[in-house]
Amino acid sequence: MTLRQCYALLDGDYEGVLGRMRNESLVEKFVLKFLNDPSMDALRQGIAAKDRETAFRAAHTIKGVAQNLGFTELYGAGSRLADELRESWSEEAPALAWQVEAAYQKTAAAILEYQEG
Repeated sequence: MTLRQCYALLDGDYEGVLGRMRNESLVEKFVLKFLNDPSMDALRQGIAAKDRETAFRAAHTIKGVAQNLGFTELYGAGSRLADELRESWSEEAPALAWQVEAAYQKTAAAILEYQEG
């Protein structure tokens, strides 16, 4: 599998990220590092504890990383959750966090498939 095919699997913006980073090996480096980012674990913990600040910070980080890497679906889900938690805890947060989780799992699965060759 190529990196372009990986992006197709996760419905990402390969051309956009390649245009920003200008080097496929640099894109690959950051895509593979994504799997070690602790933000999703922090989001899970923040949502479980109804800790708005932790959940917001994690969602905001996920949104930013996803935007920079062209992970379109994950960016959208993270953005909606971050916006919802920006000011106060929302009863909608768990459902929105589930959307982030689903997009994250899809993204991680595509990256793992790419990594395995």
